[in-house]
Amino acid sequence: MTRAAIFGAGSWGTAFAQILADAGAERVVLWARRPEVAEGIRVQHRNPDYLPEIELPPVVTATTDPAEAAADAEITVLAVPSQTLRDNLTDWGSELPPDTPVVSLMKGIELGTGRRMSQVIEDSGVDVARIVVVTGPNLSREIAARQPAASVVAGVDHGAADRVAAAAMTAYFRPYTQTDVVGAEIGGAVKNVIALAVGMAEGLGYGDNTKSSLITRGLAETARLGQELGADPATLMGLAGVGDLIATCMSPLSRNHRVGVALGQGRSVEEVLAVPHQTAEGVKSCRSVVELGARHGVDLPICQGVSAVVEGAATPAELTGALMSRARKHERH
Repeated sequence: MTRAAIFGAGSWGTAFAQILADAGAERVVLWARRPEVAEGIRVQHRNPDYLPEIELPPVVTATTDPAEAAADAEITVLAVPSQTLRDNLTDWGSELPPDTPVVSLMKGIELGTGRRMSQVIEDSGVDVARIVVVTGPNLSREIAARQPAASVVAGVDHGAADRVAAAAMTAYFRPYTQTDVVGAEIGGAVKNVIALAVGMAEGLGYGDNTKSSLITRGLAETARLGQELGADPATLMGLAGVGDLIATCMSPLSRNHRVGVALGQGRSVEEVLAVPHQTAEGVKSCRSVVELGARHGVDLPICQGVSAVVEGAATPAELTGALMSRARKHERH
């Protein structure tokens, strides 16, 4: 039986706590930033701000004390917003237990540095062999409802990945292991940006032809960037690439998709982001994805257009027009 700590009590962190509990964990402690969230999980076995309709298993509890959360943990899971990871690790990274897997549930590229989340964790002093990435079609509300889903558990040390996969295997959550951390993380980060573009298209009133075209060309952008960074192309054709891309781009449960729809309907970025407890990682990461592509000479026109919309330099309609008027080229380029 596993004792686990999860730093971050948002939707995905909460759903993953349930997964670990259902897989047989002895104890799962969520670290929450706000006392009212920790109290709701500890006393009522419900997260009052995220997935409040889900009753959590009795072995799931919560605290606002990082040291208490990390005490005796055999697996540590990080599920904070991607752009806050470095600051959070500065605050409580020293509390993480040594010599245990450190699992990243985050999907983003750090602004300014272009670092993937596993690299940010490594920067904090964690041995890369301990770092494991969980990614794939992970719509937290469906998983919390125990609907069948599969995901990728990636680590450069297959033993660490296998240990995490074994601790997360349930009747409804099927983890597949692999060692391509770069591909897993690039797929997870870029799909959030493409989902914003697909949502904008829907908000503008366009149909499935438009959306499927954006998804497919978005996959091409992801593959180009992944290849340049050393990812295995097969990774991006699997759960961490195509699987996650489809779920995030097409589901109304996807926050990035919903934000894109609202932008397409004419709402401002500020207005959309004012909704509490609704972090859309693509809004925060689109510029960092574009900058990462530029550093490596990779053309990312959809991501560039999304970044322009988010920064107020273009409208969703202008993004569509710019993409449609690009010069013709071979599909594989």
